[in-house]
Amino acid sequence: MRRARRASNVEVPSILRQLAKETGKLVTFFFKGEKAEGASEDLLDDDDSMVLSPYLDRPVLQKHSAEGETKWGASYALASMQGWRVHMEDAHTCTPEIEGDLAGWSYFAVFDGHAGTMVAQYCSHHLLDHILATGAVKAQEDQDEVMEGVRQGFLRIDRRMHDLARREGWDRSGSTAAAVLLSPRRVYFINCGDSRTLLCRDGRRVNGSLAVSRALGDFDFKEVEWRAQTEQLVSPEPEIFEMERSPDDEFLILACDGVWDAISNEELCAFVRSRLLVCNDLREVCTQVLDLCLYKGSLDNMSIIIICFPGAPQVSPEALQREAELEEVIEGKVAEALKMLKSKDEEPDLLFVIKYLTAENIPGLPPGGGISSKRDCIISAYQKLTVTNRRQEQEQEQEQEQEQDTGDSEESC
Repeated sequence: MRRARRASNVEVPSILRQLAKETGKLVTFFFKGEKAEGASEDLLDDDDSMVLSPYLDRPVLQKHSAEGETKWGASYALASMQGWRVHMEDAHTCTPEIEGDLAGWSYFAVFDGHAGTMVAQYCSHHLLDHILATGAVKAQEDQDEVMEGVRQGFLRIDRRMHDLARREGWDRSGSTAAAVLLSPRRVYFINCGDSRTLLCRDGRRVNGSLAVSRALGDFDFKEVEWRAQTEQLVSPEPEIFEMERSPDDEFLILACDGVWDAISNEELCAFVRSRLLVCNDLREVCTQVLDLCLYKGSLDNMSIIIICFPGAPQVSPEALQREAELEEVIEGKVAEALKMLKSKDEEPDLLFVIKYLTAENIPGLPPGGGISSKRDCIISAYQKLTVTNRRQEQEQEQEQEQEQDTGDSEESC
């Protein structure tokens, strides 16, 4: 069965090399308010102090991805990418089956670390254990008890990490957390910070957590002894709410703010749904989201987990046909842009082609993704057409040389 073109089959860095310099200048202008060489500078001089740049000269495009299934019929995949950041500080947890008496329960989480990795990594390995240790999450489910158990689990792990940070000299890092706890009957949405979760039900986003000013770790802001743990400058208390599961549930998305910086809840829900109709590789859908956010301007680490319920959209012949027709239109637009350059005696220019297509009104583009989500198709068409045009030019030159040689021979006779 035909599927959407895979991102891994295209040499993505070719376009990024052209965009990196412009993006770097924008980043530097944003932070310094002046024109500079961009993110390639190791140190930025700000107010006579030397500050280490948090950005690379070029993004790290390698992705970590994985996939799996639950015993109750759901599938999941994850993908993460360092991107423009100097360090990868995200972490994640995928527990499709919680051990013990909690048959049919699952837990997934993404952690967006900052100022280091220790808090995010520790949470990815131990947060679920601290939640379960409260004894509030039971097979005989009481949603109020579960929510209180999650809350106490967050407070417990934050106290534990605070103690370890003092005794073992941890870095001064912190981490946001976005998680879902799935029971056979309910979904528990858990949020601490600016990472988010959302549920798509029957083609619509019915729930999505909001960013809150909270974080695990960041112990430099939690040293006021007379204040309660949840009343410190940065609170580790999560926002929690629950919703009954439905046969119309399609998929859940958990992502760090590197994703949400570039795309809204509604756009991401629509984009993922459109990709599930043309691609049955959930890891590929995850990586397409990361690439889309990179091209839409995200400068942060990016991590995403997608959990598909049995009611998730399936690949359809009609959607594949529409996708094929769209790619034919895009290839035709690429040909128009190259023809325009040739008419001006200018060399092929991929950046010009992309800007040309961005200005065009092309119907049928993936909702939430637009032309940015079809950069693989653009690059593939550009590479194919430039090779074809170059071959045709060479053939024409050879024919002209042959005609010239024939004319010279006739004159000599």
